[in-house]
Amino acid sequence: MNTEAPTPAARWQEVQDRVSAIRKETARVIVGQDDIVELLLTSLLCKGHCLLVGVPGLAKTLLVSTLGRILGLKFQRIQFTPDLMPTDIVGSEILHTGSDGSREFRFAPGPIFANLILADEINRTPPKTQAALLEAMQEKQVTVAGHTRRLEEPFTVFATQNPIEHEGTYPLPEAQLDRFFFELRIGYPTLAEEEEIVHRTTRRDIPEASTILDAPGVLALQDATLDVPLPDSVVKAILKLVHSTRPDSEAASADVKNYVSFGAGPRASQCLARAARALALLRGQSAASIDEVRALALPILRHRVIPNYNATGEGISTDDIIRKLAAAL
Repeated sequence: MNTEAPTPAARWQEVQDRVSAIRKETARVIVGQDDIVELLLTSLLCKGHCLLVGVPGLAKTLLVSTLGRILGLKFQRIQFTPDLMPTDIVGSEILHTGSDGSREFRFAPGPIFANLILADEINRTPPKTQAALLEAMQEKQVTVAGHTRRLEEPFTVFATQNPIEHEGTYPLPEAQLDRFFFELRIGYPTLAEEEEIVHRTTRRDIPEASTILDAPGVLALQDATLDVPLPDSVVKAILKLVHSTRPDSEAASADVKNYVSFGAGPRASQCLARAARALALLRGQSAASIDEVRALALPILRHRVIPNYNATGEGISTDDIIRKLAAAL
């Protein structure tokens, strides 16, 4: 019986085979959105949370639930509404009466006790309820009736927002937005992609994803990202990029000084470093490079860089500023 541990090369090949199988299975159900799928997987491998911004009907729920099924994770969808309470998310203690007449409080866990959470339209619920979810995201635990309960790993939240409807919404404050690893903007499909969507979803045999991994397998992939080298040159590029978003920094350009109120904090540097490793692994590269940093600049920085009134008045978006900074690396 051979009990030798697999070589680094064998472990790397196993990781690449798993990544390839996940991509292939996702493509059977989801048409297009290759970049979004790649970034969602990157976030998941980094144990980060995502904010998905897009108009209704772009398959955001289908995308997240499909990933959950492929990865063998327990998936829960929470529809955020104005009357949603914190206990509707984390759970509550319920008075239980036994057959002998005795009474005791028992904890009834909420939907937060899953591996992959879809927080649908997170900006439709009041700040108190948003805070209950954000506490779980940050601490990986919830506290109910004075008792702290750990959440099961892996634990990732994908929250959605509708960018065109603002009546009756409660926008996330910047401090809470910073808790999200990525902010992803989902656009409309191309003409060819929409034609394929129509063909796939209006027939009898609609394709469904198969489970090819499990929770321990996802944890193993998350651990594997830590072994991807991050060269010093890439770390310096990350620091240069993040510091260049701060108006009071020596690295700030004229555009940043003119159009930015507040730049990204140190959490952005940490996220870029972690994500560069994960994205390199997903792309089959032996080490992270500056190309990964450029690819990750928008989803990591767009919700951490706050434009001023000059930018708003002149029609200059945060994305415009970040693209220019990333191109200068």
